[in-house]
Amino acid sequence: MDLPEKYINPFTDFGFKKLFGSEPNKDLLMDFLNELLPEKHKIHHLTYSNTEYPGLHLNDRKAIFDIFCTNEHGDKFIVEIQRAKQNYFKDRSIFYSTFPIQEQALKGQWDFKLTAVYTIAILDFTFNLSDQDASVFSTIQLKDQNNQVFYDKLTYIYLQMPYFNKTAEELETNFEKWLFVLKNIERLTGIPDKLKNKIFMKFFGEAEIANMAKEDRAAYEYSLKIYRDLKNVTDTAFEDGIRKSESQLIPKLEEEQRLRLEEQRLRQEEQRLRQEEYKKTSLTVKKLYSLGISMQEIADFVNISISEVEQYINH
Repeated sequence: MDLPEKYINPFTDFGFKKLFGSEPNKDLLMDFLNELLPEKHKIHHLTYSNTEYPGLHLNDRKAIFDIFCTNEHGDKFIVEIQRAKQNYFKDRSIFYSTFPIQEQALKGQWDFKLTAVYTIAILDFTFNLSDQDASVFSTIQLKDQNNQVFYDKLTYIYLQMPYFNKTAEELETNFEKWLFVLKNIERLTGIPDKLKNKIFMKFFGEAEIANMAKEDRAAYEYSLKIYRDLKNVTDTAFEDGIRKSESQLIPKLEEEQRLRLEEQRLRQEEQRLRQEEYKKTSLTVKKLYSLGISMQEIADFVNISISEVEQYINH
């Protein structure tokens, strides 16, 4: 019998915001983000901002972030957990990043100087088209035709969690430890030895379901149901897609196989007929030659050249 989960699933809306989006857990978010950021944008202090972002005008489309925060230099960080693959996900990332850019516009005199904007997405799926690029960590910036960074204050970071497969014993860096807990904590029953430091001990404590208030637990169970329903729908759609592809592909492959076999059969039949024709002609030529008929007359009778008659006679 399966044991009940001890820790919450961070890929649920409730779980992610509880672990990273609350003021008491600001240190967890900072530690995690600092593993992803270059030295010049490391966070020493951050402030949570409103996660619901209206457009510039009343009828404009708004954006709702999972977590939106600002560091001591005014750099903006959108942190998203993405549970299921969706069409135009990259376009959505670009669209969301425009909101913290637009909010920096100042009324009156303004020199257009902007602070850095980071969009960080933790993905429960992969978007790379080829397994040849099975990278957990992807960072994207604007570059010119010479592959030089054109603008270093707009960055997109994607963590493709299905590509991370290290065990607890194989963990070496703090970054790997964060990846491990994000992907596996729901299935763990205790804290692995390599994760027994101040930050991760707190993380596990915050994630323990038994420590949650009754209303929080109810909210988590509801969020978990939504996550599992969504995952079941996407997994089913994926499997249905495979079955549909197979139902379309198998008959095509069978027909191609049938045509190949038929082509092979026809080649073999053609070869057999040529051999029979050669044998028949050879017997005719040799019989006529044995009767004293000249090679010229044999060639005219069989409708072949004299050199061919000689080949038949000598073989």
